[in-house]
Amino acid sequence: MADATIFDRLKQDHDAHRQLLAKLDDAEGEKDRREKLFNQFKVEVTAHAAAEEETLYATMLARPDLREDAQHSVSEHKEIDDFIEELEELSFGSAKWNETFGKLKKRYLHHIEEEEKEMFPDAAEELTAKEEEKLADKFAERKPAELERAAEG
Repeated sequence: MADATIFDRLKQDHDAHRQLLAKLDDAEGEKDRREKLFNQFKVEVTAHAAAEEETLYATMLARPDLREDAQHSVSEHKEIDDFIEELEELSFGSAKWNETFGKLKKRYLHHIEEEEKEMFPDAAEELTAKEEEKLADKFAERKPAELERAAEG
């Protein structure tokens, strides 16, 4: 993706995550399929969050006007991680798993919507186009290693 910004790359991931969540919903009652999709979602979201924190959030934390947004998003990543850990402890297809997954889905969709509608525009006002492209390149470089690390558990 030539001249992609960090926001373009993150939005692409968010769209893929939305699709995975929809597939997880559709797989209710299909334990094996749902478990496979959940593991895919977990790896994707974990790698995405780590690479996002190492690139965009690190840059935002260094800027006083953007620091609060980045801190808020980092805390939301922790909440999402906690939901994922809780789901890993539950039996797939159980009522408790379904209930917790519903909470995770709601929380995650809120998080990415907030990023896209509030945080990204705020950050875009502070960053130059060159910085956005550089962060996109750094994100693209970091994410494969984070995917590998997340897949290893």
